[in-house]
Amino acid sequence: MRVEESRSKLWELLGDLPAAERAVSARLLKRETFDGYELETLLLDLNGLELVPAYFAKPREGEGPYPLVVFNHSHGGNYGNGRKELIRSSGYLQEPSFAKVLTDLGCAVCSIDMWAFNERSGKSEGELVKEMLWNGRSLWGMMLYDHHRLIDYLCTREDVDASRIGTIGMSMGGLMAWWLAALDERVGVVVDLCGQVDAETLIAKRGLEHHGFYFYVPGLLKHFTTLEIQKLIAPRPRLSLVGRNDRLCPIEGVQLLDRGLREAYAAVGRPDHWQTVITGGGHMETAEMRAAWPEFIKRHLVRTAP
Repeated sequence: MRVEESRSKLWELLGDLPAAERAVSARLLKRETFDGYELETLLLDLNGLELVPAYFAKPREGEGPYPLVVFNHSHGGNYGNGRKELIRSSGYLQEPSFAKVLTDLGCAVCSIDMWAFNERSGKSEGELVKEMLWNGRSLWGMMLYDHHRLIDYLCTREDVDASRIGTIGMSMGGLMAWWLAALDERVGVVVDLCGQVDAETLIAKRGLEHHGFYFYVPGLLKHFTTLEIQKLIAPRPRLSLVGRNDRLCPIEGVQLLDRGLREAYAAVGRPDHWQTVITGGGHMETAEMRAAWPEFIKRHLVRTAP
């Protein structure tokens, strides 16, 4: 199956999504100044079903357009956190916040509340999964659709360099990072923390209960392995960071995907664009991870001015 055919099939498996051609819009609610960056609170119309709260941060110094990073928040069972993770972190993330680190690198960064989180938490995750399945949708598909349309909006901003877009996230946010890049070629640089999950290995290791209901797509494994989805990202730069003792990302699956992706990136002539970092620890951003990913972003996104 060719790359575009594979992407089209993946979108199809994600369920009945809103029309791709519908317009997106944004309303500025608030603008604040933080240590080294300016933060906008936005309300976005991305899907035509419910408005999506968002943060957009950019450096206070310098002039745009800035390279952009889409920050995908984690799950962690903390439905009240959502996009706030961008500016205040979480217990399993390093300090300072991702907003501070990324804007200090010279990037703009944006994050939305995903379905069921923070200001979109009126309905529970389980309730949304059941309702969407009845209506031919998947929660994961709707989450991905929002991020795809978020990029549509961000590419209209004069302070964003649409030719330099990256994405990063931890756990659920890491899964979102590589899925989004597989589906959307505009994402040029990918960093996933504690999100390298091989579906078949997860089943074999009896690890399905470690992940929320949001992630499961009906019929997916009839058509794709995890490796086949991730190969769609090559040859774009990708850094995958995992803790050796992370039960949510069984190490056997991490190693299987690493072998397959090394081959895939070598086959397209960019073996240097794929990197796995396995650190100590479990389901957390370790200090070693924090030392690695800003350098990767700097090398592949910030220093690649057109």
